[in-house]
Amino acid sequence: MTDRIRSSFARQSMMQTFGAEIDSISPGEVVISAPILPGSRQQHGVAHAALSFALGDTAAGYAALTMMPEDCEVMTAEMKINLLAPGAGDRLRATGRVIKPGRRLVIVTAEVHAVSADEEKLTALLQGTMVPVTA
Repeated sequence: MTDRIRSSFARQSMMQTFGAEIDSISPGEVVISAPILPGSRQQHGVAHAALSFALGDTAAGYAALTMMPEDCEVMTAEMKINLLAPGAGDRLRATGRVIKPGRRLVIVTAEVHAVSADEEKLTALLQGTMVPVTA
C-alpha cells in the first residue's frame, strides 16, 4: 500500500511544484505537507486557497486509495472546502481521512493546518466523494 501511494504521488507534477511531501500513510489516513512558497501565496502573503485545496484533495484521495484493491485508483467526484482562517505559517499540513469506504463511492474529509515554529492552526476543512476507477 505505502509503495503504491508513494509511487503515484511521485508522478504528480503539481505536488512537486508545491514542494509537497507525504508525511505518513496508514489505512484510511494520509498526511501531506508543503512549504508555503512565494509562488503559492495570495496578495496578503498567506497561502493561497488553491494550495489548501490541492493538498486537502490529494491527501483525501490517497486516504481513499489506502482502502482500495491493488487494481483500483480513485478520482475526485466532488469536493467542498470551508476556509476557516488565513493560511499563515511556514507550511500547510493536510490530513485526509476516509469517513465511509464503499464499492462505488468513498466519502472523505481533510483538515488543513497552517504550521509555524510556535503555532498550528486549522485553516480549512474539506469534504468530498472519491470514485473508484479501474487502473
